[in-house]
Amino acid sequence: MRLFRLAKIISVGLRFGLDQMVLDHASNTRAGEWAQRLLPTRSFAEPRAVRLRLALESLGPIFVKFGQLLSTRRDLLPLDIADELAKLQDQVPPFPSAQVFEVLEAEYGKPASEIFRNIAAEPVASASVAQVHFAELPDGTEVAVKVLRPGIEPVIAHDLALMDSAALLIEKLWRDGKRLKPRELVAEYARHLDDELDMMREAANCSQLRRNFADSPLLIVPAVHWDFCTRKVMVMQRMHGTPISQIDALRAQGVDLKQLSHAGVEIFFTQVFRDGYFHADMHPGNILVTPQGQYVALDFGIMASLTDRDKSYLAQNFLAFFQRDYERVAQAHIDAGWVPAHVRVDEFETAIRAVCEPIFDRPLKDISFGKTLLRLFQTARRFEMEVQPQLAMLQKTLLNIEGLGRQLDPELDLWQTAKPFLEKWMSEQIGWRAFVRHLKSEAPNWAATLPQLPRLLHRALNTDAQEREAARHTELLANLRRQNRLLTILCLAACVLAVSALLHVMN
Repeated sequence: MRLFRLAKIISVGLRFGLDQMVLDHASNTRAGEWAQRLLPTRSFAEPRAVRLRLALESLGPIFVKFGQLLSTRRDLLPLDIADELAKLQDQVPPFPSAQVFEVLEAEYGKPASEIFRNIAAEPVASASVAQVHFAELPDGTEVAVKVLRPGIEPVIAHDLALMDSAALLIEKLWRDGKRLKPRELVAEYARHLDDELDMMREAANCSQLRRNFADSPLLIVPAVHWDFCTRKVMVMQRMHGTPISQIDALRAQGVDLKQLSHAGVEIFFTQVFRDGYFHADMHPGNILVTPQGQYVALDFGIMASLTDRDKSYLAQNFLAFFQRDYERVAQAHIDAGWVPAHVRVDEFETAIRAVCEPIFDRPLKDISFGKTLLRLFQTARRFEMEVQPQLAMLQKTLLNIEGLGRQLDPELDLWQTAKPFLEKWMSEQIGWRAFVRHLKSEAPNWAATLPQLPRLLHRALNTDAQEREAARHTELLANLRRQNRLLTILCLAACVLAVSALLHVMN
């Protein structure tokens, strides 16, 4: 099977001229020279980015998902390729309903008819890894049943092995191969797929996001029915709403699109700066809207988290950027550890100013947050910055949210919507608010430790005294051993002298 897949990949690559894309940048190695001689030079009407997208679509859903991941790494790829790969859609024909019932019976140990009151034979959604069917629990509760595609694991394993081999060739042949780190990208993709292949992990993601927004009037997250979840099956509350891409239908329902766009931005920045945990696959296909204007989140296979250091980096960069404080932007990169400490701040500041200053010739509402972050990443790359995967996922999600928000409201000023979140987060991290918050979080530990302080102090003093006494004892023993060795040597010397004197007398 692997040889067959390899032959197909080679034929597709030749058909779309992917070989020329690599060989045009081939290094002056013997392998690269021989490959250029053996493969004929052809001309193509479509640009290279379009040909790459068409090739990935021809190779199937696993390669399509890989292309989607590549589109997030705009810090590594040329912009024309990243923009074209962003158009890839993970849409594949559904697998037969008979296989759905086979998977359910294998997971539950009994027929699906004994688990659900009814289950729709036709799926409501189908993707490369799983598909979704509507059903009812025995008590009549409406649910959505997400079933892992049968036999997907060996297909993924074969394709990943071939991708890794192709990545190795790119590293050897392409002069920029090592900088692009193709094998690391394949490994990152493998981790994402591993997460998506475990329905229990996706159910846990859904449950966490629902808990984070339990009392929110802006976002609804489905409840998970844990008793029916397995590694290959996820059962969650069925959600009702209109796809957010159907703008005319939303307008007909009386939904305020301007308010909806602001709510989307607020939801995103709440996830990022309040929770440090965000939905990283917020394309229009994963969002519904209720008639009341509430967002409904779907598909929780790809989530990302941010540390306090990540959040501090982002907040300081955005605030300093819009204040044109480029020295602070440069210093924030270094303080966060994303750029090596040996980089000169003034040189880095000059490079950032050259890229960012022209942006301010336009109104703030016309400035793209996602593209701003991208420019910062691209500039920082020249100063040895390696973009972390979670920041690349955040950039991709920010671009999605920004594009969606301006589709709903072309006049959306993302900066004015986001600024309060950034300022609030910064005020909570610095100053008396941060001190009070840390004091509250540490109070339970201090309450448990304070009564023990006298005993701990007594123990520490005792331990210190005992250690000093032990040290003196050790030193005394060492002195005694040295004196004993000296006495032994003197005695031996005296004996030798006495024997020598006796021998001299006898002679």
